[in-house]
Amino acid sequence: MSFRMKVYRVKGEVLVAVCDSDIVGKIFREGELKIEVKESFYGTEEYGEEEVKRVLRNATIANITGKKAVELAIKIGIIDKNRVLRIGECLHAQMVVM
Repeated sequence: MSFRMKVYRVKGEVLVAVCDSDIVGKIFREGELKIEVKESFYGTEEYGEEEVKRVLRNATIANITGKKAVELAIKIGIIDKNRVLRIGECLHAQMVVM
């Protein structure tokens, strides 16, 4: 299982963008909702599950896209399974530490 991941550090926040590697470049739609899984946002490097878990646990903000990525975030307890958005066939969730 591989993921794309990019970490942004802005004004003391650690924003982690992570997605399933196999959906990079795809567009998903559901009614008025649309999500583009862009390499420029999610990054070009491939990461394994353990590295993604480690980085997500240190995130203050996370943008998580794709079935495997969202399920991993649920598994480690940073996303509530009842708060996941489905856009077409794509799962998407966001997290903010307050």
